[in-house]
Amino acid sequence: MIRPELRARVARWSETLVAAAILLAGLWLSLRGGWFFAALGGLVLVVGLSLLIGAVRRLPFRRGIAAPGLVEVDEGVIRYYGAAVLGGEIALRDLVEIRLLRLKGRGHWRLRNLAGEALLVPVDAAGSDALAHAFTALPGLDMGAVSAALAHVADQSDAVRTVWRRPG
Repeated sequence: MIRPELRARVARWSETLVAAAILLAGLWLSLRGGWFFAALGGLVLVVGLSLLIGAVRRLPFRRGIAAPGLVEVDEGVIRYYGAAVLGGEIALRDLVEIRLLRLKGRGHWRLRNLAGEALLVPVDAAGSDALAHAFTALPGLDMGAVSAALAHVADQSDAVRTVWRRPG
């Protein structure tokens, strides 16, 4: 019933649309009159706003699947199962650096651990949107900077960009 291209566009923005709907519901509730509904609506507004900010920051991570392989985040370990190249795994607790780079016209995450081993993960592999949740657990990571770097990964000017280093 819904055209496939419209369904794909709405699916990419679904988290943002739900957060905006919660925000609007909080606004509607706060305008119902009385201090009780104003306080309850204000609480829903705060929740909706925090969800909206998180959804907008995770939006660049939601991409169409254009690269071979699969990304899985399970119990603090990032695994990449490569179809055309070798995959691997790296634990979040061992992660010391995250770089965003462009190889052969495609964006890749370069994750490096304490031992100096690196894992290359395409930004548009299946399941790569789970990296947004995994990266939030890292100390001192600025998700706004990571999202901005990811949004501009296709620019020809930046071949390599370091988005996070473990403090200390």
